[in-house]
Parts: sequence; structure tokens; C-alpha cells
Amino acid sequence: MSHDVLVLYYSRSGHTAQLARFIARGVEEVPGMRARLRQVPPVAPVTETVIPPEPEEGAPYASRNDLIECVALAMGSPTRFGNMAAPLKHFLDTTGAEWASGALAGKPAAVFTSTSSMHGGQEATLLSMALPLLHHGMLIVGIPYTEPGLSSTTTGGTPYGASHLAGARGDHPVSEHERDLARALGRRLADVARRLGPGA
Repeated sequence: MSHDVLVLYYSRSGHTAQLARFIARGVEEVPGMRARLRQVPPVAPVTETVIPPEPEEGAPYASRNDLIECVALAMGSPTRFGNMAAPLKHFLDTTGAEWASGALAGKPAAVFTSTSSMHGGQEATLLSMALPLLHHGMLIVGIPYTEPGLSSTTTGGTPYGASHLAGARGDHPVSEHERDLARALGRRLADVARRLGPGA
């Protein structure tokens, strides 16, 4: 029986989506675990048109049922001034019922991000994304320094979660260290969920 790990993200230029796919690969390296890729729709201050029910490309849009049905959550966003992007925050702001019922309490969670500059707020963004997950009672999983790439990377990768340095023009490919650390985070998250067992 497979247990789904929700890999939930918002991505505007595609970099966070790339990282999500590497995390999903890591999840699926753990026996009995399966990645469920989902994205959140964009938001705008003034909405003139209705967003189609499914995106033109990438993963399907997430529902709150995806949160309930999954045994773990990896959540990613590009950084916006050291914080998560508004679409992901908007989605989280709709999860009051899940908070009240404790639907996510005890489930492991991890976070990931992408920035255009080396000091563009990667760690602040990861920490800001962890806060609502802690309110939900989730168990935060990071990347330990037993992963060699964490001490060697000159691009992305932090103990707080996976990250990618996209560059000012968004033209930096995901580096070998970034890829390896994202997969390691996916494996670790899935392994913790497997060890906790169903309904943990």
C-alpha cells in the first residue's frame, strides 16, 4: 500500500517547481511512499477573470483534501522579501478548519524555496513557511549535516530545507548539490512518515 507525501508549491518562473520534482524523486526512493505533486493558483489584488479549474501546465491545483489525505507535506515557494509568496500564504489562510480539527497534527513537514540572489532571503523564507506548519502541529524535518552536500554547496541548500539559487535572470540550472539535497530532503521526509506509520 502506498502512502502519499504531498509536495505542494507555488512557482512563477518554474524554479520552485523544478525543486519540487527533485523532492518528489527523493520521496519515491522510499519503499511504499508516493509523491503527490500539487500547486496553488496565483492570486491578484483585483480579480477580473476566473482562474481555470486546472492549470495550463505543471501539477494540478491543490485542494484541502490533499492535505488531509497525505501522510506528510513538503511545501515550497519562491521568496518574496524574505517570506513566502502570496498565493501559498492565501492557500494556508484557508486551512482554519484543518487547524481546528487537528487534521495535520503529528504529520511530518518540510519546506523549500528558490531565490534570485545568494542572500535573497532563502533561510528567512524557509523559517517563515515553517511557522504556520508548527501552528498546525506538524513535525518539521530539515536537512542534517550528515548530508555531505550541505557542507560543500556554493549555491542553494540549507539545514532548514532545500533551496535553489536561480540567478538575477533566472538562468542558473539546478546545481548538483541543490538536486542532491532536495532528493535527500524528500527521502528524509518520506522515511520519517513511514517510521511514524499511518495516522501518526
